[in-house]
Amino acid sequence: MSMLKRSEVPIQETWNLNDLFSSEEAYSAAIEEMKLLVDKSAEQLAGTITDAKGVIAAIEATKNIQEKMVKIGTYASLSHSVDQTSTENQMRAASYGSLAASIATKLSFVTSDLLALDGSVLKEAQNLKPEYENFIDKLLVQKPHQLHPEAEKALAAFGATFNAPYELYNTTKLVDMQFPNFEVDGESFPLSYNLFEGDWELETDTKKRRAAFDAFSKKLRDYQHTTAKTYNSHLTIEKTEADLRGYDNIFDSLLQSQRVDRSMYDRQIDLIMNELAPHMRRYAELLKKTHQLDKMTFADLKISLDPSYEPTITVEESRQYMKDGLAIMGEHYTNMVDRSFDERWIDFAQNAGKSTGAFCSSPYGVHPYVLISWTSRMNEVFVLAHELGHAGHFYLANDAQNIFNARPSLYFIEAPSTMNEMLMANHLLKNSTDARFKRWVISTIISRTYYHNFVTHLLEAAYQRKVYEIIDAGGSVNAPKLNELKREVLEQFWGDTVEINEGAELTWMRQPHYYMGLYPYTYSAGLTISTQVYERIANGDESAVADWIEVLKAGGTKTPVELAKMAGVDITTEKPLRNTIAFIGELITQLEQLTEELQAV
Repeated sequence: MSMLKRSEVPIQETWNLNDLFSSEEAYSAAIEEMKLLVDKSAEQLAGTITDAKGVIAAIEATKNIQEKMVKIGTYASLSHSVDQTSTENQMRAASYGSLAASIATKLSFVTSDLLALDGSVLKEAQNLKPEYENFIDKLLVQKPHQLHPEAEKALAAFGATFNAPYELYNTTKLVDMQFPNFEVDGESFPLSYNLFEGDWELETDTKKRRAAFDAFSKKLRDYQHTTAKTYNSHLTIEKTEADLRGYDNIFDSLLQSQRVDRSMYDRQIDLIMNELAPHMRRYAELLKKTHQLDKMTFADLKISLDPSYEPTITVEESRQYMKDGLAIMGEHYTNMVDRSFDERWIDFAQNAGKSTGAFCSSPYGVHPYVLISWTSRMNEVFVLAHELGHAGHFYLANDAQNIFNARPSLYFIEAPSTMNEMLMANHLLKNSTDARFKRWVISTIISRTYYHNFVTHLLEAAYQRKVYEIIDAGGSVNAPKLNELKREVLEQFWGDTVEINEGAELTWMRQPHYYMGLYPYTYSAGLTISTQVYERIANGDESAVADWIEVLKAGGTKTPVELAKMAGVDITTEKPLRNTIAFIGELITQLEQLTEELQAV
């Protein structure tokens, strides 16, 4: 059985991009209008950014252009993400990259002129238009690292080129990398990126699961050197820009936009690597014992604790789960959930060339879009709740804030999404007294919510930090080195409990997050915040949900520390993270006890 082509999937399983542009002609017309607007704005602004009024005019012109560009860029990106085998989609995405670089080049003088002004002029502009205070504050932080206007113009012109490693990674992964079928006991089974990560990695049959892992790893290995060279090119670009702009190190360069310091970054990695590991090793031992495995390998870590119990679920059934589980967020929020289904904001289809995993794109001025490859497994309820957490966040923030204020720091971005997973779990637990169902829900929280965010992504972050330390010291990386670093991190975390079998070291090849700066660690940061807020809700704090809604509406108007404080969490200390690790440990203890009870029956 081969994967369907995009043209073969039912339209009701796909998202509706007509809300961005009604046709390809409308998209092309918007591009032409954008080019004219940029030329006109560049002409009108040249030489006028000299006082506070000129600052306001420049910001408003920038705002107008960004709002239009977001729609154009989202249309190109989302079209491409659902079918990267399509030549038309490839060309559209590439053309957009060239367009964005051209526009950035023409308008690079705006930022240069703004940052050439005395700080007092920018402060005066903030007083004139308080809604632009956040935009100007970010400019002021950037001011010490701004280059000569001509240098900024040259860098802007290379925008599409600098993004090439990420595009090349996706092309290699989703277009060139074709997986052959694998065999178990004479029977042939299909394999692809989405099939492996959505199905085979979770497969109950140990022979099939391990055979799929071996076949998947074998194909990854064929592309390891190209993928490593691609990644090293991306790292070189980041290091070069950090040096050009005068940052002390690459970490400071990448953390600046997150509005957090190095200690908050290091804390997440160090504490979890050291203190969560013993709890997760207990979980791995429980999986091994329950499944009666000869040994626990890396290929076995994603299996369900009770796979024979997990029900299947249709897309339409998932809607009611979303509405019931997230009802505590209020009617306005659940109306958004209904709209996401009724208006086809979600792409459920499984087809060749579709991006792996799941994500939410939230273009300002339209509505969010969610990508997921639906497998009908019940754990997809948590995946969808996660992505609708992002959707709900920006549904509220985009409505309450201007385009400059809507998006919070990357450090906070995963808090609303993981909060929804916790709310969904809480709803399921409250509505059943069955011990087996309770064990299934708690094990899903561990295997899906916490394993995915606190283990998978955190181990990525620990590995990524090692890579950046090499790059920052002037070194470079290749496939053998990346394999070595990944294996080191996995062995450190899992110890003797899990055999890091051949192929596990290639896991670094599977994640696009490495092309997005210091992103992986933010999953655990967001989940730390959401776990603490969830405990407020679960413990009956009547103001917790209202506080959380206000946090979501605040968007990017506050720092992560300030947003967390609004929700009653102090992330300037280790306490929330230690509490969350302890919470995970308690859940695993419950799983051990429930398993003993069920086996004794």
